Amino acid sequence: MAWPFAKLPRLLRRQSAPVPMRRSFDAATGGRRGFGFRSSGPVSAETIAAAAPIRARARHAFANNGYLRNGVGAWVAETVGAGIEANSAHPDPDLRPEIDAAFLARAAEIDAEGRTDLRGLTAQIVEAVIVDGEAFAMLEEDADGVRLRLIPAEMVDESTTRDIGNGGYIAAGVEFNSRGHRVAYHVQPHRPTELFPTAGQPVRVPASDMLHVFKPLGAGQVRGVSWLAPILLTVNEFDQLQDALLVGAKVAAMHAGFVVDQNNLTGGGAFPEADGLTDISLEPGVIRVLPAGTDIRFNSPTEAKDSIAFAKLTLGQIAAGLGVPQHLLDGDLSGANYSSLRAGLLPFRAKVEQFVYHTLIPQFLDPVFRRVIAHEYLAERLDLPEIEPALKAEWLTPRPMQVDPAKDLAALKDMLAAGLTSRRQAVASLGWNVDQLDREIAADRDRETELGLRFPDLEGKQ
Repeated sequence: MAWPFAKLPRLLRRQSAPVPMRRSFDAATGGRRGFGFRSSGPVSAETIAAAAPIRARARHAFANNGYLRNGVGAWVAETVGAGIEANSAHPDPDLRPEIDAAFLARAAEIDAEGRTDLRGLTAQIVEAVIVDGEAFAMLEEDADGVRLRLIPAEMVDESTTRDIGNGGYIAAGVEFNSRGHRVAYHVQPHRPTELFPTAGQPVRVPASDMLHVFKPLGAGQVRGVSWLAPILLTVNEFDQLQDALLVGAKVAAMHAGFVVDQNNLTGGGAFPEADGLTDISLEPGVIRVLPAGTDIRFNSPTEAKDSIAFAKLTLGQIAAGLGVPQHLLDGDLSGANYSSLRAGLLPFRAKVEQFVYHTLIPQFLDPVFRRVIAHEYLAERLDLPEIEPALKAEWLTPRPMQVDPAKDLAALKDMLAAGLTSRRQAVASLGWNVDQLDREIAADRDRETELGLRFPDLEGKQ
């Protein structure tokens, strides 16, 4: 019996799998709604490739844009303020003042260039992390103690990427062992002031002598990326908008209006004289008689008015990308009140606190404290029974400026009275060490008693 070839298409149709229903996330599709989305590769590869050009553009924008300078300055001021103070967490309260004194003495002279102290270096670190995306500080030791030397990010050789055997490798100047631990940094030997650095072999600096501070965007990230990356294009376009508005304002100021020949009486030529005047101009208190068949239209550009609202919206976008309230970017407090200022500052301060305790302290301040105390102990300038308990510190961040100090103080007093906080925590929230504060208060009381001084207390009584 011959094979019924006529039935073959029907048989194949029966055996083919049914077409499934289309189910997908819009953000993962490439259709109309997904048009315009671009994909990003692995975090480490993308950030290494983008870090250098973004850093160069971020530095230029920071140096030339006043709004960015103001926004970055707000981050630095809120994070560091006058300084983040260290307080020893040693279990023996009698040893804490000695440890604190040793660290403070070293912190005052820790800058290898002799320009500032640890507080100033911390502010420079935070600024570099925001603008460059990362900050590097080399730890140096001599007979006098530990010193810190800040180096620009480009001195850690981003072009050095290779395998070094035994499972180790170098990525963008950072050396890893087979377990993925950072073991060294490869630093260019040229001076930071050289305009045209000569080629040379990078110097291998052990990771124990290099502090690398950055806030990673994802797991496995090797080098940092500027915090200004999400807003650089917007800032550039905003600068162009400002330039266009300024040029438009200049052009509009050159003329007040235009005279229109409605009946084409002049044939494209000059207007006939009216009262002996051919130059129709505006002067205070003067009424002009226009020639017959003419009209005047005043120059009142509406684009500038609309552009001001758009510029305000763009500033809000820049502020959101930088993570600061808009008034800290443009300084405009015209529509602000106590509630709006507080509502804007609280989430910003939460971001600052997160950065301080998740990035700045573990990556910079804690390693500096441990290195300084260990060096002072080994140099026998710090008499301790053992070194390990002395390597821990509590860091007091600067007291945030209050919108209404009286309300905040009243709330703090209520919390103390209700047992919802301790006096140590309350004093720490004000940026002070409770032990040091109590000693100062006791010393004040003794001095007042000795001199016979009496001051009114909080109730105004003598």
